[in-house]
Amino acid sequence: MGTTGARPTRRAVLTATAGAVVAGIPLGGSAASPASSAPPAKGDVLRELRALEREHSARLGVYARDTATGRTVLHRAEERFPMCSAFKTLAVAAVLRDLDRDGEFLAKRLFYTDREVKDSGFGPVTGLPENLAAGMTVERLCAAAVCQSDNAAANLLLRELGGPEAVTRFCRSVGDRTTRLDRWEPELNSAEPGRTTDTTTAGAIGRTYEALVLGDALAARDRERLTGWLLANTTSTERFRRGLPADWTLGDKTGGGSYGTNNDVGVAWPPHRPPVVMAVLTTHDRPDAVADNPLVAKAAALLAAALG
Repeated sequence: MGTTGARPTRRAVLTATAGAVVAGIPLGGSAASPASSAPPAKGDVLRELRALEREHSARLGVYARDTATGRTVLHRAEERFPMCSAFKTLAVAAVLRDLDRDGEFLAKRLFYTDREVKDSGFGPVTGLPENLAAGMTVERLCAAAVCQSDNAAANLLLRELGGPEAVTRFCRSVGDRTTRLDRWEPELNSAEPGRTTDTTTAGAIGRTYEALVLGDALAARDRERLTGWLLANTTSTERFRRGLPADWTLGDKTGGGSYGTNNDVGVAWPPHRPPVVMAVLTTHDRPDAVADNPLVAKAAALLAAALG
């Protein structure tokens, strides 16, 4: 996969926040700036990640890659974890690549019921009275699924794709032999230990996000549009965003479910250098465990120190 992707401009971020196509994101690589101090040794980072697991009584899957140097940090990177809402980026990418033609499908308006929104478990955008009355375009549903993690929007997109298995097929088509989606929202978030359905690994989903945002898995226009929605994500304030330096630009997607499952996957652009790809997946073995945002934030901070 390619590793293009200079840091998106502030204009691109603002355009994305407005829900429009991100135009003019520079996709060429840029030279890395000299490091002010040596990064932590890889062994030190792995020890810190294991210490986080013990501190939070959690299982932690990590994949991170510095596209400037190729240096990686891997911890349980090929173990399966519940995917939860991190699948929404993949579903939207499938819509862009496989269903849309020059914006015609994105302009299609879909109608749905209040019951469908309630049954999905989470509909902050689809549940608004004006959207229930008038329906929403596929483009706005894509934005709602990625930027606000709207479950009903994701289910409507899955329906257009032909069901959850379409996301699995899409992953296989871009070289991801691991990630799979089997159920709809909200059942896909049950996250029982040992379940293989609706799962991924940090390595698999990290590499797939890299292919979508920085590689050539999507046409340039679709890549820019998807990147814009990831940049406009509103759900990672206490996860990656909390752990990364304030001057890093972040495009990501979170996910969460039962057993304290809490995920964040995306691409971060440090100032004046090529991006870092990161996937942090977490879960617990207790059904009463709650989502642990500090665990994800601390892991992100370790990765930033090691690779940034």
